[in-house]
Amino acid sequence: MTKPLSHKIAPVPITNNISVIDLIDGYFTAYNSARLREICHLLSREVMQEGVTVGLSLSGAMTPAGFGVSALSPLIRQGFIDWIISTGANLYHDLHYGLGLDLYASHPFVDDAKLRQEGRIRIYDIVFGYDVLLETDAFIRELLKAAPFQKRMGTAEFHYLLGQCIHEVEQQLGLQHSCLLSTAYECGVPIYTSSPGDSSIGMNVAALSLEGYQLVIDPSLDVNETAAIAYAARETGNPDLAGKSAALILGGGSPKNFLLQTQPQLHEVLGLEERGHDYFIQITDARPDTGGLSGATPSEAVSWGKVDPEELPNTIVCYTDSTIALPIMTAYVLNQCAPRPLKRLYDRRQAMVDQLRHDYLSAKLHQLEPAIQNRQPIDRQAANCQPATKLQPIATYPCGTPIRNSQR
Repeated sequence: MTKPLSHKIAPVPITNNISVIDLIDGYFTAYNSARLREICHLLSREVMQEGVTVGLSLSGAMTPAGFGVSALSPLIRQGFIDWIISTGANLYHDLHYGLGLDLYASHPFVDDAKLRQEGRIRIYDIVFGYDVLLETDAFIRELLKAAPFQKRMGTAEFHYLLGQCIHEVEQQLGLQHSCLLSTAYECGVPIYTSSPGDSSIGMNVAALSLEGYQLVIDPSLDVNETAAIAYAARETGNPDLAGKSAALILGGGSPKNFLLQTQPQLHEVLGLEERGHDYFIQITDARPDTGGLSGATPSEAVSWGKVDPEELPNTIVCYTDSTIALPIMTAYVLNQCAPRPLKRLYDRRQAMVDQLRHDYLSAKLHQLEPAIQNRQPIDRQAANCQPATKLQPIATYPCGTPIRNSQR
């Protein structure tokens, strides 16, 4: 008998001592509450299990509201998040907590002109002093003058060094709860930023370059490292266990694309066989019909090779606010799942990139072998090898460089 696609909704009054598990399992019955229940079940039963490499993309102002400390750091420490792609702004505002600076809950209907006069900043219903920005900027600029930062590096190494320093500051200040960057440093979780210049961190990096400091953020390193992580996800170290890759997306935007583009990078650009991510879970408030990436569905991602078409049942989108969904998901997973060993992917970055490079170059050589074996000597006289076109300068740019045009 075929398993029914529906089940009876049998409402029971909520009691005053209900647990988060019973609340979600028993009362998230329809619409986006049901999608959130399905996400919690998929996370706890399949994604947060041995053999699955979990990548998180983070957009929206989550860390100013405290979710880096309250929700994401516990998931990292329990081994449930293996690598992260975040907006630079989230990492910048995460530093406020690591430096012991204060942010306050307010409301969204304050007088912004008055706030400006008082030297306060507003992120919707969060307010903090302008000095919070200045102190954070001063910390970043002084830190980035240090010798370890005077070179070309990717954002994973950059954020690891930043996390190491903020971890030391936390210990000096005696802070009980670590910020996201500090936690990632401790647990060996690499954090990437898809747009490193698009935040106050990037702005301070740019300012120091005007003073002659040598730090250069190289996005190409990030593209290869993230592709290598996705490529290595199939290797679990257990011959009886096939590895899988999960994309956990909070919001959308550039971090979402940077997480999902790892698969097209492997098969479209590098020519390596790849099946797409095995799990796709997204919390978003963006509509799909506007054509924006933030609202793009898992089935659309299949057409790009970003998601395995055979795994569409393991893809869920919940249309709600990430600040509502994330604490619920975190509480459910921490209650239902045993901690996983830390993968410490940061420590394995070079080895994974080396393996990716080896397989890419081997595949490229393999593709060239038939052409090399079947190559015939060229009869230049028969071919009448004359250039098809003659390029002649017909104009110049202001700098004097010739603009060439073909004339037959």
